[in-house]
Amino acid sequence: MLDYPALVALGAVIDCGSFEGAALRLRITPSAVSQRIKSLEDRMGSALVIRGQPCRGTPEGMRLAHHLERVQLLEAELDPAARPVMRIAVNADSLATWVLPALSQVAGRLFDLVVDDQDHSADWLRRGEVMAAISSQPDPVPGCDVRGLGCLRYVATASPAFAARYFGSGPDAACLARAPSLRFNQKDTLQEAWARRVFDLRTPLPAHRIASSEAFLRACELGLGWGLNPEPLVARALSEGRLVQLHPQPEDVVLYWHVARRMQHMMQHVSGEILTAAADFLRPMRKSA
Repeated sequence: MLDYPALVALGAVIDCGSFEGAALRLRITPSAVSQRIKSLEDRMGSALVIRGQPCRGTPEGMRLAHHLERVQLLEAELDPAARPVMRIAVNADSLATWVLPALSQVAGRLFDLVVDDQDHSADWLRRGEVMAAISSQPDPVPGCDVRGLGCLRYVATASPAFAARYFGSGPDAACLARAPSLRFNQKDTLQEAWARRVFDLRTPLPAHRIASSEAFLRACELGLGWGLNPEPLVARALSEGRLVQLHPQPEDVVLYWHVARRMQHMMQHVSGEILTAAADFLRPMRKSA
């Protein structure tokens, strides 16, 4: 049997990023936290915490922390007053548009939302670090079930002044190779995929990196660069003339809901709200031929 108070101390250190923060949360001294971690490390025969600023869990430490989360969720099912934390990986644009209204319909739960690119969010499930993920990956992660959500449509947009400066006669491969684009982060390949598909452009795009959906849109409006934005997020800016659509060809990203099979029962209400919101907000998925 594992030492439960020591596991709680480990989870607190990883969550808070320090022994002092964990001590405040648990209302014990930092020395007591350190003793509990050392006792657990001695029992497991390996280091569980990488001391630093912030403190991080080793692979073995993270495995134990995730075990603790699952135990706490199971215990919460027996205690109506408990408010378990549900960790979900979600792409930024879904978070900025339709996911929060869905989660707001779920009472008695706390959420820890991990933001990652839709092409990589399922990796969090694969590592056992979340209970569910919104991903562009159609194949189920081992040990998980998957449901199709729908298509989030993106359109290429820029400010009128930016479009006139760089795309006076309309976008083409040569113009796109020169014009500054916007990129969410190093994982974001959406703009380059669209340019390759529509214009057969194979060279990397010059790009600003802006890791915020709202700031990404604002940067487009201010003429910092061009980028692919979710159609629902830019509808008003387009109608008011703050943005123009550079090309009629959109980019549709198909999204899927992956849930760890062992968490299906506990995630049932969340899954229902996610599926309902997706059906209302996203475009229907194309049927396979």
